[in-house]
Amino acid sequence: MWHDLVAVQMPIVEKILRTVAVYALILVLFRLAGKRGLAGMNTFDMVVVFLLSNVVQNAIIGSDNSLLGGVIGAVTLIAVNAVVIRWLARDPRAARLLEGTATTVVEDGRLVPGALRSLALRPSELEHAVRIQNGDDIGEVARARLEPDGQLLVALKADEQSATRGDVEDLRRRLAEIERLLTAIAADRRPPG
Repeated sequence: MWHDLVAVQMPIVEKILRTVAVYALILVLFRLAGKRGLAGMNTFDMVVVFLLSNVVQNAIIGSDNSLLGGVIGAVTLIAVNAVVIRWLARDPRAARLLEGTATTVVEDGRLVPGALRSLALRPSELEHAVRIQNGDDIGEVARARLEPDGQLLVALKADEQSATRGDVEDLRRRLAEIERLLTAIAADRRPPG
C-alpha cells in the first residue's frame, strides 16, 4: 500500500512535460476565448471549467495514480504559473500578447456596439456592472473598459459620481464659514446699545 502512494508510475520528466504542455494549452484556449470568458462566470462557464479540469486530468497524470505523482503535477502547475506571472509583470510585450489589451465598451454614455459584439457581451451585463460600481445606468458612464483580466472598470461622468468624505468635509468647512459670516453680518446690523 505505501509503495503505491509514493512510487511514481511514469518518468518524472514526462509528468512535468505533460503538466507544462497542458498548462500552455489551457492558457492559449483561454486567450482565444477572450476577456469575456473571464469577466464573470455564469452557469455555462462553470460547467466548462469543471469539465475542462476532468478532461485534462488524464493528459497531466497519465496512468499514474500515485500520491507523489499528483504532488509532482501540482508543484509543476504552481511553479509554471508563478514563472509566467512574474514574466508578465516584467515584460509588457508578453503581457499584451498573452493577456491582450483593454477594450472600451462604453464611451460618453453610449455603448460601443462593435466592442460588445466582439466580446459577446450583452448590454444587460454592462448595466449590471455599472450598478455595482455606483452608477444608475449607462448614460452616467464617461468610459467603461473590459480589462484583459476580465474586470470591467467603469468611470462615471464627473457630475454623476458620489460625494467622497473629502467632498463632505469641504462642504462642512464652507457652511461653517458661511455661518460665521452671517453671524458677523447680523452682529454688525444690530443697533448699538
